[in-house]
Amino acid sequence: MCRLFAMSSAPARVRATFWLLDASDSLAAQSRREPDGTGLGTFTAAGDPLIEKQPLAAYRDPAFATEARERESSTFVAHIRYASTGGLTEANTHPFTQRNRIFAHNGVLEDLPTLDSELGPYLSLVHGDTDSERLFALITKHIDACGDVTAGIGAALRWVADEVPVLAANLVLTTATEMWAVRYPDTHQLFVLERGGDVGRHLEHASAAGTVRVRSGDLGAAPAVVVASEPMDENPGWRPLASGELLHVAADLTVSRTVVVDHPPAHPLTTADLNPTAAASQAGP
Repeated sequence: MCRLFAMSSAPARVRATFWLLDASDSLAAQSRREPDGTGLGTFTAAGDPLIEKQPLAAYRDPAFATEARERESSTFVAHIRYASTGGLTEANTHPFTQRNRIFAHNGVLEDLPTLDSELGPYLSLVHGDTDSERLFALITKHIDACGDVTAGIGAALRWVADEVPVLAANLVLTTATEMWAVRYPDTHQLFVLERGGDVGRHLEHASAAGTVRVRSGDLGAAPAVVVASEPMDENPGWRPLASGELLHVAADLTVSRTVVVDHPPAHPLTTADLNPTAAASQAGP
């Protein structure tokens, strides 16, 4: 399953080292659980998006791979891709950027022709083949129409819930100073940790599978809000987002929660409905 990670320490800019990795160098293991891309999205001091990503596949690198990045930013998005739609190319690797925002997604949407028709001229924002980048373009379209990011995300997801087959549309979106996350529906988990009470202790998180690890000494002196596909340590403060719940972290780390989709998908998918590649990409945990 794809792994999402996002963090905001706004307004503080902090340094964080991310490891995005496969736990084994065995080609046999990789053929069963093959990461198809790794990516990190941050913002420069001038507020410009910085995307560092590459499609990594076992057949290209027998040692397979670890990629470490150290960057300073107020917001971070990291993603490990298990491909469901689109080939193993850089254009299909998360995260994506549009309109000075960074986005990553975990899940599957189908009936892409209907989605493309709904996008209209916004389809020009899509440079790859994925449902994820199309979802981002739909969100961008609705943000432009609403003039508000939270409202735009909600409007886009309600259209998705009503009009196209949906397995999951978990997502994270950041600007240079703000962060949003949504879990929809309840197919996959998405967790949040507010670290305000942990100040005085550096951040060092690792997922149970060792797939994502994050370390930041700077966060010993600055609070942060962390979103991840799975709890990354034993801190009791991790809590799951509810289905349809949108988490917004403002530029001063104020956290708000809104239910933006209050009904299940009109056309729900299960993994049994997917092709074998897509089904394998959505296997848990």
